[in-house]
Amino acid sequence: MHNTEIELPRKLVNELLHCAQLSQQQEVCGLVGKSTSGDYAFYPVQNVAEEPNTRFLMAPEEQLNAMTTMRNNKQDLFAIFHSHPTAPAIPSATDIELTAYPDAHYLIVSLNTKGVLEMRCFKLLHDENIVEITLRMKEE
Repeated sequence: MHNTEIELPRKLVNELLHCAQLSQQQEVCGLVGKSTSGDYAFYPVQNVAEEPNTRFLMAPEEQLNAMTTMRNNKQDLFAIFHSHPTAPAIPSATDIELTAYPDAHYLIVSLNTKGVLEMRCFKLLHDENIVEITLRMKEE
């Protein structure tokens, strides 16, 4: 069974939303690490997909470097982050098909809104079961 609600620090949420806003036309992506003490860190990774406006593919060397840094900082992979410039903040068929880390959360930001960015969280399980996790923001 998975948690149905998680709290993220305002600083992390702002960092993820800002990253998404920097690329209005192409999906951005990265990893979020979490320590056992509850500290989070965002690791942006370059999107090297052939069609970056509709999908993401993390640059392998940058992804590996981010995972190594997480391990060195005693963090676990908490979430895979990416944006949807023109689509809702829900997993696309491609997102579901290419799920590689079933234990990670998937944080998706949609820029396809009127003035307010939308970020939602999901668990994407291998049996194609999608579970939405309620996000709460906490002050630090």
